[in-house]
Formats: sequence, structure tokens, C-alpha cells
Amino acid sequence: MKIALPTSGNAVDDHFGHCDHYTIYTVEGNKITAADTLPSPGGCGCKSNIAYTMQEMGVTVMLAGNMGDGALNKLNGCGINVIRGCSGEVEEVVKAYLAGEIKDAGTGCHCHEGEGHSCQNNQ
Repeated sequence: MKIALPTSGNAVDDHFGHCDHYTIYTVEGNKITAADTLPSPGGCGCKSNIAYTMQEMGVTVMLAGNMGDGALNKLNGCGINVIRGCSGEVEEVVKAYLAGEIKDAGTGCHCHEGEGHSCQNNQ
């Protein structure tokens, strides 16, 4: 299994489409066996080809802080299960997910609404 996380520094970036890069972990037998990085295409995640790139790499899970419905739908359409509401150091988040401690927050953001590109929780 491959798990991707939008990353800034060594932490989960709160906004999928604006992260510095993606950290991709390979997991075998519920243990992390490798970690790689994928540069962010920049700009909006829902308008980039990042979902297709991750699909080609074999990513099946995205652990994200927040994202809009466009990116969520594109990732899901590529067979990538998205878990939103994640925060913290990326490797610790993956370990918590593997331990069954992380569930989808069920919230997204309203990006592209009105002027600018701000993100607000959809609650």
C-alpha cells in the first residue's frame, strides 16, 4: 500500500493544493518500508494532474488536513481514498492511521468561492 500526505516541512499541510510537496510512504505488513517525496505542482490541487500521477505511483490513501470537493472527487475518481482532518508530523500520522486511530473528519473547504482563494471549514 502507498499512502500520500500533503506536506510542508515535516508536517501535514492544512491545504492539499497548496503544500510544498507530498510525502509518500510505502507500507507492507502494516509497517512503513519506504518514504519518498513528490513535488507539488503548485496552484490548485483540483486543477492539476497530481491525482493521476499518484494513481500511476500506486497511491491508494491520502491523509490530508483539508481540501475542497474538486480535489476530493478527483482523488476518489483515481481510486485514492481520502481521509481529511489530519494534522501533525507526517510519519506519526501514518502510524496512527495504520493503528486505526484516524477517521475522516467529513469536512472540506470552500475554496474558489467569491474573491481570492481562502479556505474555510465546511461545518
